Amino acid sequence: MSNLTRRGFLSAGTAAAGSFLAEQAAGGQAPNRTGEGPRFKLGIVTYNIAATWDVPTILRICRAVGLAAVELRTTHRHGVEPNLSPAARKEVRQRFADAGIELWGCGTVCEFHSPDKAVVRRNIEVCRQFCQLVHDIGGKGVKVRPNDLPPGIPVERTLEQIGTALRECGRAAHDNNVEIWVEVHGRGTAHPPHCAAIMRHADHPRVGLTWNSNNTDVVNGSVAEYFKLLRPWIKSCHINELYSGYPYRELFRLLRETNYDRVTLAEIPGMPDEASGERLLRYYKGYWTELNRP
Repeated sequence: MSNLTRRGFLSAGTAAAGSFLAEQAAGGQAPNRTGEGPRFKLGIVTYNIAATWDVPTILRICRAVGLAAVELRTTHRHGVEPNLSPAARKEVRQRFADAGIELWGCGTVCEFHSPDKAVVRRNIEVCRQFCQLVHDIGGKGVKVRPNDLPPGIPVERTLEQIGTALRECGRAAHDNNVEIWVEVHGRGTAHPPHCAAIMRHADHPRVGLTWNSNNTDVVNGSVAEYFKLLRPWIKSCHINELYSGYPYRELFRLLRETNYDRVTLAEIPGMPDEASGERLLRYYKGYWTELNRP
């Protein structure tokens, strides 16, 4: 993480973090000023902040900071991939259970927009493998994504193709008692109405969305319009720099008001070392706690 980014984050979060750390010292309970706090919890995506950490390091830092869940992004040092042996899968599951940290799932790069049918088929098969993996390691779901609207092809045709592929992935998820989370992501495909169309084409109870906190969510300074559109399908949520200007206080209020009781996962740029990463996440949780006060 650049010095400029780090200074900006620390400056924005210092007051909130100080309050949070004082509460932790007093017993770990953050009092609500009015009403109840969120039913959802804070966790991390290992892209990018924990990209260079192995599983024991991830769990140690999550326990130290008080984070509840982890989405393990494919290709990173933790090495939790479909080629894991049955014994290794059992070990990962046990490590998370012993640490008291929820293994939320695996973040894949499976995508289904390509005009090449063979490419789409390969991605469906990889998604199937991740469904089995997530079942075996005790996770809840598999994150996939659309990534583009190929030029020269009608948009609606691509959206239907993605949805049809996701329906097949949904059947694999059902067979393994997990879920598919489609990240609101990609050139053109991140447009919330396009994501809604994909969900209608998929039409499977195991297939939902990962809200991704994109600037394209915001209309006249508010996320309310597109949040309302996508809320029926939201099963997971990625958040990023809380000081970025994105209306997180509004987003968190909307999540509370609609009884979202899952996770918000920090997807923070930069790859700090362990000590710096733990310190940054403590500030981050403090700021998150402040933004969630009713």
